[in-house]
Amino acid sequence: MTLLKRCALLFTIGLIGCLQCCAVFATDVVRIGTLAWQGSEEAEIHWSSMVSNLEERLGGKRIELRHFDLGAMAAALEEGELDFVVTNPGHYVSLEAQSGITRIATQVSDETSNPEHVVGSAVVVLDRRQDIQRLEDLRGKTLAAVSPDAFGGYQLIRAELRRLGLDPENGRVTPVFTNFPMTKVIDAVVDGKTDAGILRACLLEHMEQEGSVAAGRLRVLSPRPEIGNCAVTSQLYPGWAFAAASRTPPALSREVLLALLSLPPDTNQQWWSVPADYHPVHELLRELQTGPYAFLRETSLEAQLRRYWAWVLGLVLLMLAGAAYTLHVEHLVQRRTRELTQALDERHHLESRVQAGQQQMDHLSRLSILGELSGRLAHELNQPLAAIGNYARSLLRRQDSGTLSEAALRQAAEEIANESERAAGILGSIRSFARKRSRRQEICDIADLVHEAGSFIGGMLSKARPIELRHDLSLAERQVLVDPLQIQQVLLNLFKNAWDAQQSMDDEHPIEVSLEREDDRCAVEVRDHGPGLTPELQAHFLEAFFTTKPDGLGLGLPICKTIVEAHGGELLARNANPGLVFRFSLPLAHSTDTVNTP
Repeated sequence: MTLLKRCALLFTIGLIGCLQCCAVFATDVVRIGTLAWQGSEEAEIHWSSMVSNLEERLGGKRIELRHFDLGAMAAALEEGELDFVVTNPGHYVSLEAQSGITRIATQVSDETSNPEHVVGSAVVVLDRRQDIQRLEDLRGKTLAAVSPDAFGGYQLIRAELRRLGLDPENGRVTPVFTNFPMTKVIDAVVDGKTDAGILRACLLEHMEQEGSVAAGRLRVLSPRPEIGNCAVTSQLYPGWAFAAASRTPPALSREVLLALLSLPPDTNQQWWSVPADYHPVHELLRELQTGPYAFLRETSLEAQLRRYWAWVLGLVLLMLAGAAYTLHVEHLVQRRTRELTQALDERHHLESRVQAGQQQMDHLSRLSILGELSGRLAHELNQPLAAIGNYARSLLRRQDSGTLSEAALRQAAEEIANESERAAGILGSIRSFARKRSRRQEICDIADLVHEAGSFIGGMLSKARPIELRHDLSLAERQVLVDPLQIQQVLLNLFKNAWDAQQSMDDEHPIEVSLEREDDRCAVEVRDHGPGLTPELQAHFLEAFFTTKPDGLGLGLPICKTIVEAHGGELLARNANPGLVFRFSLPLAHSTDTVNTP
């Protein structure tokens, strides 16, 4: 082994030895921190006997006692400056959650041997304050306390007031914090700076025994059953905790615990017992939402409302505005629905009236045509009636003269039957044309409708002009979906007007009808060879009740226009030089079309 390696080995061994010595030296010092609720001097006096007794029982270990307020003790634990702490139960629960300390003993007193009923608080007032007899009388008053985090110095009484509906945080009672030591609370009450003050249980009695406070000057409010010679206002909770820091070796904790349990009572007749159950302390802090349960304040509904009240208010206003808008829109919708329903009802009623009026006008138009042709109709009916009469009288004469043969009788009977059938046919056509009926659409051949209308008017008019039909359309191109009687009415009107125009000119030309294919419609043109229309007549000839005939009603062409428009077309007229041409179109039928009966 080289000299260098030997030197390094010796240095390592020496360093390890030094560290072991330091560790041994470090374990000879036990660092204990105490909560100085009456100040450092009082704390030093209070805990001095415990320190002396512990040093005797720990085999030469030295106790280093340090005194802190609430915040400083937590900081010292975080820095690892303490092995053990002695503090009140509320502070212990907070440090347990914050720094991981573990209680190894609980303090008890001579007044009670139960470690779970040791710590309490008393609310004191000047004895002359007769207006304050109970805790309920503190409403609207000021209350002195050392700190909002002090367990016996504030939190116990705050819980009592909260249960009475006088939570200081809600302004029912005004807290005034004096900070440590707790004697400042007594000074505030005695000097009249506050109406009442919060003291740790038994502190008033001890100070009266010492002569620091005159006996009977201060009075405890709402005292519970006394514990020994102490009056308390609050419930009792576990005593002070002696707790080990999270970094303290378990062996040292056991050694200190055994020493604590063997200690005799101190001058205040207090000693250490096994750890108590601090569950009531947890429940109290949870109720107050403080210490390790302070997060409940942030998550509570009240806290969320305080934090986000502006957003909540905005959301509520937005919801109210939305609800108001929705109600307004609903009202408008309902009102508009009523208006639309009323308008639809009125429209249906109007359509019914228009339809009924249109049917009535159609009927009147047909009757007007019959009225215009009544003279001709009488003439046409007189011919078969006169023939029937002649044949009947001829049979009577032959019967009287004895010349009636079987052949003559048969011939006369046949002629009478033929003439009666002719008269019946004329009357049947008139009755069918004049009868009222509902509109219906069916597939028809427009050429057949032209022939039927021509035969009808030819049977009613003597010397009627022939109807000449011209087209080169196939059957499919002539199939239209129409109301046949209405189209016959249009054709009869146009044929009658053409006959009247040519009658005034004594013209012998036939009335020309032509058919043409026009996209998905069939166009119909009716031409006469009359005088045509002047520009003045063209401006008014389709108006209702406008006519140039002495006995006319002026309804024929307007009704024809309405019928054509109902079939999706338009009735037009133009001069043909000579003559006049009327043109309209009808929809072609398809294979899927069926007969409709409205």
